[in-house]
Amino acid sequence: MNSLENLGIKLPNILIPNNIDTSTWSVIACDQYTQDKEYWEKVKASVKNKPSTLNLILPEIYLEQENKAELIKKINMTMTEYLSASIFKEYPESSMYIERTFPDGRTRKGFVTAIDLEKYDWKSNSKSLIRATEATIKERIPARKAIRENASLELPHIMLLINDKNNLLMTTAKDIAEKSPCYSGSLMQNGGSIKGFNINKNNCEEKIKAALEKIADENTCKDGSIFLFAVGDGNHSLASAKAVWEDAKANGAEMDSALRYALVEIVNIYDTALEFKPIHRVLFNTDKNDLTKFLESKLKIEHEEIAPNVLKLAFKTESKELLISHLQPVLDEYLTIHKESKIDYIHGDDEVKKITETNPNCTGLLLEDVSKDGFFTTIANRGALPRKSFSMGEADEKRFYLECRKLK
Repeated sequence: MNSLENLGIKLPNILIPNNIDTSTWSVIACDQYTQDKEYWEKVKASVKNKPSTLNLILPEIYLEQENKAELIKKINMTMTEYLSASIFKEYPESSMYIERTFPDGRTRKGFVTAIDLEKYDWKSNSKSLIRATEATIKERIPARKAIRENASLELPHIMLLINDKNNLLMTTAKDIAEKSPCYSGSLMQNGGSIKGFNINKNNCEEKIKAALEKIADENTCKDGSIFLFAVGDGNHSLASAKAVWEDAKANGAEMDSALRYALVEIVNIYDTALEFKPIHRVLFNTDKNDLTKFLESKLKIEHEEIAPNVLKLAFKTESKELLISHLQPVLDEYLTIHKESKIDYIHGDDEVKKITETNPNCTGLLLEDVSKDGFFTTIANRGALPRKSFSMGEADEKRFYLECRKLK
């Protein structure tokens, strides 16, 4: 390999707001708190009329609103307004080393850069350099695609995992980054705090390239394909970016178009501050006893009711496979039979309990924690997991929007 681009990396021109107040500029990923309007109302109250990424995204809780098209149009207009107002400082052909500190003191490290969508494929059997870890819910793509198609900016909540047992990438990034942060501050609503350190082009091209080449060698599969990055968070945002690029390419876009790339944060799967959490299921308009009987007729599982209408599930016998890979197909079958039932994918035990407390005709299903061991190997051998199988940390630990990049 002779360039970063062969490793799927394109050094972006990163935009950071001048005199940034991270506590109001940054908001949590749009796919969080999908049943909690109070959370998003608090975000609005905190932001008020200040420049904020809240005005550049569409939280999924609002996806069913009738005025969705108007909301998307307003988002695109606000992007243009922010660029015209010159609120950003540009860091040409750079990357960022990130330190995200949580309220309990854990610090997760990250590397923000742009990846080449030509080297990403979300299909389950993909052998591409960048692969999906979970099946894609196609219904969640159109709204994000509609935003990106006419967007002048992108801002990521996408997090890619790298299988780096020796922590080579983050050690290198921290070592070569500028010593003074280009931004630093707190994040709203129990989000902790964050610092970002610029890494210039020369250091990326030399030392980051060398680190990634070594990691790539260690992640070469038996069939000769290299599995360097796995999509940890933001699978649907990345799939939407891919869809927009494929449309643009089919319509004659130049191969160096900004739409070919997507801004992401790369995180080491072995980062000690990175906690894998299952994404739980809540089924609405569902009788708990009927659902339980159906699951037990299809799967060798046991359950414990840990709160009213909240069931903790587990295999009856020890298994190295993730329960969700067996459970989701059965739930899909149940939903096909029971047309009145609906499903949502919920981050956090407490959030599930909160939902079941206020919705008497629903059932919450809590899943076991996800092990990091063999994660890349499982994806390489078996393909993508069922949709919404896992989450990296609790809801408050998800990526907050911060860095931006021009799309046109």
